[in-house]
Parts: sequence; C-alpha cells; structure tokens
Amino acid sequence: MKKVLSLLLVLAMALSLAACGGSNDGTKAPGDATGDATSPKELRFVTGGEAGTYYAFGTVIAQHATNNIGTKVTALVGAGSKGNINKLQDEEAELAFCQSDVMAYAYNGTNLFEKEGKVTNFSVVGALYNETIHLVAVNPDIKSMEDLRGKSVSVGAAGSGVYFNVLDVLAAYDMTLDDINPTYQSYADSANDLKDGKIDAAFLVVGAPATAVTDLAASNKNTHLVAFDEEHLDKLLKSSPYYVKDTIKGGTYSTIPEDIVTAAVAAVVLVRDDISEDIVYALTKDIFDNAPNLTSDHAKYKEVNIDYGASMTSVPYHKGAAKYFAEKGKTVPTK
Repeated sequence: MKKVLSLLLVLAMALSLAACGGSNDGTKAPGDATGDATSPKELRFVTGGEAGTYYAFGTVIAQHATNNIGTKVTALVGAGSKGNINKLQDEEAELAFCQSDVMAYAYNGTNLFEKEGKVTNFSVVGALYNETIHLVAVNPDIKSMEDLRGKSVSVGAAGSGVYFNVLDVLAAYDMTLDDINPTYQSYADSANDLKDGKIDAAFLVVGAPATAVTDLAASNKNTHLVAFDEEHLDKLLKSSPYYVKDTIKGGTYSTIPEDIVTAAVAAVVLVRDDISEDIVYALTKDIFDNAPNLTSDHAKYKEVNIDYGASMTSVPYHKGAAKYFAEKGKTVPTK
C-alpha cells in the first residue's frame, strides 16, 4: 500500500511540473530567450540596408546603448520602413527605424498599409534627423525633375516608403510613373546600376551624407543631385504636410559644391508598446543626453536635439520616452 501511495505521489508531482512548464521537450516558455515581454534581455533594432544611414547610425546607437543602459541592443539590417513596422507587429523586433510618413500610414491603415489595415502596437521613442529626398543622377542631361521624362529611374523597392515618396514628388510636377521608366531597387543596387550606366537616376530618401551617394561620387565625377524649384516644392508641402523643406549643403558630396534645395521626412525610432517604461526611458535618455558628445562617432548626432525629438504628433510616444521629454520641459502625446 505504501508503494502504491508513493507511486501516486511521484505521478502527481510530475503532472504538477508539466503544468508549470517544466517539460524536457526543449520548448521554451515565453521570455526564456530574451527575458519577459516587458523587460527583454536584448532589444533587436531593425534599421536599414547596409549602404544607408539607418544601418550605420543605428549600429552606433545600439552599441552605445548596450554599454550604458544595462540592456543589450543589437542593430539588424532592415527591410525598409514598412518591413520594419511589420517586424514590430510580428514581435520579431523591439525597436525600429522608420520614416515619419510611413509610421503614420501604419498607425492609420492608409497608403502602404491600406490592404492589411492598421498597425498600432508601437509608439515613438523620438525623431532624430531629417531623411532627405536625394534625386541622384549621373546623366548630365538630367538637370530638373521634368528631365526625368522617358528616363530609367530607380524609385525604391516596390511598395516601399521611398516608392510612395516618389509618387508624391512626381505628382507635384504633374507626372506619374508612366512618364518615366521605373526600376524597383535598393539603395545599393541603385548605386551600382548608376555606376554601370544601367539607369539614369535614382531616388533615395536618406540622411545626408548617404554612403551610397558618397561612394558613387568618388567613382563618377558626373554624380549630381537634382534640386526642387520653389513652385513645385511649395505644391508638395501643401499636398503632403508630413514633408518639410530641407537643404543638402554644398560640399556634402565631393562632386556637388552647391546647396541643393529639396524636401525631407523625419527619421524616427519606434518601440513596441510592451517594452517597459524604465528601459525605454533609459534608451531615450542615452540617445538625446549623449548626442552632443558623440558627433565624432556619427555625423547624424549633430542633428539630434530635444525639440526635434519631441516634435512628432501623428503617432503617440511611449510612456518611457514621454517621461524623459517631460524632464526636459516637453509634453508629447501618449496612449
């Protein structure tokens, strides 16, 4: 009888352990690999392609944060603003770089996100710098937007944020994709095809200086940027208010001595809502408090400031970021 009772006791304990997730089948309970949902041991930060500013700057931000906030931040190659939003939605990343227009599309379920609907499981950490529209050309005959008619032009990956920016720009000049010969490429592929003479021009929406343009200018002295004229720039700003006027300073690229008037959207860091307030506060503080001292690590730190960081209105801020900005006298929208 005692043996039977002992056996029953052992079985009961085994069932209890199984119910608590103590199985030995190799399956991990949520949080085993990266901590719990709100305080992960690692923040995966999706950025951009290796030839773009997102990746270069994101890598620097991630390394500095890893060394200072007590949580590892790993910068990963991203698939553009829309792809990065999808990574947040699918919980395959905790942080993401994104264009301000694309984050608004996702939050409201418009444009890029019209078919799949709203994505709202993320909030803003802060706006860091302008992502400037570069119309890069090596064909000396292309001196204005109108000169793109009939030319081979890279318009970004199909359905990307850049693609929608191009549609806006062309519309401001009473043009559509039918007026050009569009190709759908990454920044790196666009730069390579410009070098090889396979395309005439390419649109990039990226912080200046952009690695792809810098490298192209070093190999081709005909590399130049096409500026907006004031009339059509004003038309763009009125029709699409998430753009702002911007200027690429002369000398930013070796073959372009003059200032280039263009437009820009904001480069924003996003975070999933389920990440803890303390972690997001620490990350926000690390980015903005240290920016003035890190300009030698990456030139984009020169543009990072509190006022611009707190300037987003189309999508709410994470409570951790809002706490930081409140300490600096800035009130930002939250959920």
